Parts: sequence; C-alpha cells; structure tokens
Amino acid sequence: MLRAVKDGAFSKTYRITIDGRDVTTFESRWWTSGGSFSLDGHTYRIRANMWGGKYGMADENEAKVASAEKVGRRNWTVDSPEGLFRFRRASMWKADQVLVVDDREVGSIRRASMWKGGAVAELPGLSPALQVFVVAVVLTMWEQQTAAAAASSSSASG
Repeated sequence: MLRAVKDGAFSKTYRITIDGRDVTTFESRWWTSGGSFSLDGHTYRIRANMWGGKYGMADENEAKVASAEKVGRRNWTVDSPEGLFRFRRASMWKADQVLVVDDREVGSIRRASMWKGGAVAELPGLSPALQVFVVAVVLTMWEQQTAAAAASSSSASG
C-alpha cells in the first residue's frame, strides 16, 4: 500500500511510503502542474501539458518514462514500458480512482483525508516509480479541482 501524506496544511510536499517504508518525497510545483521526486537513485520530473489532462514523467536524462492521458475524465490511461494501465473515476460523486484490468477493479487511489489531503493507493503490478507517478498525477488533479472550486466560489460570492 502506498500512502502520500502532506507535510502541512499549506504544503505542496508529500511524504510517500510504500508498505510502511519511507521511499521518497513528491514535491508538487506551486505555479504549474507537476513536480518531482527521487527514488532508487533516479530523479523523476512530472510535467503537465499546457492544456491539462496529459502528464509525462521523465528521468534525470530527460528520457520519457511514462505518460498519462485524459486525466480528470471518467476514463484515463497510463502508458509505460511496464504496460498500458487503465483507470476510471469510482463514481460521479467521489474523486476516488480505480485501476481496471479486464473490466475488473484491481486497485484504487482514494483521498487519505478530506481535510489534510494526501492519498492511499493499492496499485498491484506497478513498479514503485510508476505508483508514485500515478499518485502524483491524481494528487495534482485533486489540487487543481480544489483550486478551481475555490476560485469559482469566491467569484460567485464577490
């Protein structure tokens, strides 16, 4: 099980543990989507395209490691040398995501806490680096949705 725990209420840094063992820290960017983390001697950078919905992960040599497409939609995918992984939103009422193999839900990503942020994920069959990428993409999507909702409510009340 992977856990991403925010360092503080206003922090953009998440401490990542897998099966209770600290493995890395994901540092989300303040002004753009994405971030970076280091794992097993490699540094990975996650970037979103300017239109959103598509993310890429590259290593320290700028070699593409994985990509995620249609993030934020009901169905989205992650493509990597490990394979093509399909995800979908668990329901229209929740932000939780599920990993789908052969039309069966085999894994999940859910919010750790509505108030503290963070995530808990079960992603069988994915390497630790790919698990961190998937969770980082979902965390980034949730941050964007929260910011958009806050902006919408402040403009409606103003």
